[in-house]
Amino acid sequence: MPYRTLDPDRIVATLERLEARIGERFPGRGLGKVCAELTDIAQATKARAAKIAQANLPLRLGSLAVIVIGIAVIGYVGTIIEYKHSTDNLFGVVQGIEALMNVLVLSGAAIFFLSTIEQRWKRHQALEYLHELRTIVHVIDMHQLTKDPSRFVGKRTRSSPERTMSPYELMRYLDYCSEMLSLAAKVATLYAQSSRDSVVIGAVTELEQVSANLSHKIWQKITLIRDVEEPVNGGAERAPAAGGPGQAGAGQDAAADEEPAGA
Repeated sequence: MPYRTLDPDRIVATLERLEARIGERFPGRGLGKVCAELTDIAQATKARAAKIAQANLPLRLGSLAVIVIGIAVIGYVGTIIEYKHSTDNLFGVVQGIEALMNVLVLSGAAIFFLSTIEQRWKRHQALEYLHELRTIVHVIDMHQLTKDPSRFVGKRTRSSPERTMSPYELMRYLDYCSEMLSLAAKVATLYAQSSRDSVVIGAVTELEQVSANLSHKIWQKITLIRDVEEPVNGGAERAPAAGGPGQAGAGQDAAADEEPAGA
C-alpha cells in the first residue's frame, strides 16, 4: 500500500532537493549545513526503522532458552522433594506453601522480564534516535530565531545582528526552516510506523507537536512580513501562501517531484 505508509526514500529525496534549493538561494549559509545533517539522519533512519521493525531472533531464542531451562530446573527440583502426608506438621506445610508462592511469583516476574526484553531494547534504541531528531529540531529553530520581521519598520541598534536579506529572501529562508521542521517530524514518524510501542508513539507525537508549534511561529513571521511590505517584483515571486506550516509532507507526490512556486 504505497499511499498508506511513509516512504523513507521519498523523504530522503525531498530533503536532498530542499538542501539543493537552500544551497542555490543561500550559498554558504549554516541552514544548508543543518539540512545536510537532517538528510544524513533521514538516510540512517531508513535502516534504523527497518531494524526496529524486524524480529531479533538471537535475542528471542536466548530468552526462550533461559525460560525453558528455568522451568526445567524448577520441575527437576519438584521431583526430588520428599513429600510427607502426615497431618502433625502443619507449620511445615504452611512454610512449603509460602515457599511455593514465592517461587511462582519470582518465576513469573523472570518470564515477563525475558519475554519483554526485546521490546524494551527496541524502545531504548528508538528513543535514542528520537532524541537526536529533537535536538536538530531546536537547532533549526535557532537559525530562524533572529530573523525578525520588525526590522523592516524599526531602527536597528548597535547590538542588533546584521541583516542583509530582502523581505522576499527572508520569507524564503523562513519557509525553508518550516519545511525542515515538517520533514524532521516525518522522519520521526518512521519510528512510530515501524513500532507498536506506546512509549515510542508518544515520543513521536510529542516531537511532531513541538515541530508544528515552531512551524506555526515561523508562519506568523512570514505573515507579518507580507503585511509590512510587498514581496520583490510586485508579488510575481511571492512565496506560496497556501496551507501554511507543514506543507512539506513527504506523502505528497509534489514534495519530491516539483519545487513549490517561488522557491
